[in-house]
Amino acid sequence: MIQLQHVSKQFKRSRADRKKYGTAFDDAVQDVSFHCPKGATLGLIGPNGAGKTTLLRMIAAMMQPTTGTISVAGKSCATHSASIRQQMGFMTTNTQLYEFLTADETVNFYGRINQVDESTLAQRKDELFSLLDIHAFADKRLATLSTGMKQKVNIARTLIHDPKILLLDEPTTGLDVIASRHITDLIQHSKANQRTVIFSTHRFNEVKLLCDDIVVMNHGRLSYHGRFNDFERNTVGATLEEKFIHQLEVQG
Repeated sequence: MIQLQHVSKQFKRSRADRKKYGTAFDDAVQDVSFHCPKGATLGLIGPNGAGKTTLLRMIAAMMQPTTGTISVAGKSCATHSASIRQQMGFMTTNTQLYEFLTADETVNFYGRINQVDESTLAQRKDELFSLLDIHAFADKRLATLSTGMKQKVNIARTLIHDPKILLLDEPTTGLDVIASRHITDLIQHSKANQRTVIFSTHRFNEVKLLCDDIVVMNHGRLSYHGRFNDFERNTVGATLEEKFIHQLEVQG
């Protein structure tokens, strides 16, 4: 479904950073290759600055790799970016929502720009609002909502056009236990409906609960790619956190 082959991404450094680091470019992602099958849930894990968000943005066809190729369902992200984006729902914590709109108005807006017909929009919105427990604050402006409430609205607008592929960048970061549970329930619901899901997280309980496969990133490089069960069974360490740290130490 999603195939990355030798993908790298460089960003030009500012003058101050060139002096600081001694190089003109930042290698955010370096020679990454992996495959995510249709209907699978893949967890993308790694320390801050490992390249996870950059990788998700390239898969979402929001930026092109410096070298290498990314394809979705056999189509290149470089030549079919518009049609690929139509199949995707991409959510990042950096998404800026219109705070003068209500939750209801926000999701309607994203449904309409994705050309969802009004009948389907109403049905999908009701389903998502029930799943994410949004009905209670659907008519409140986003500026008045808590972080957790805004994150739920962000998830709902990501899913309103019923995408086949979900890309979620740390969807539960900063949320309380109840809000996090609603979002993990939604990922499980998406998995049950054969959507392909790639999400980044720092929460190992989410990895254990949700993931078929995992990718471990470190310093922009691929440290591990494989079945989660194999990682849990074969990697040194008593806990998932210890196994993760050991994997990073192996790479160096």
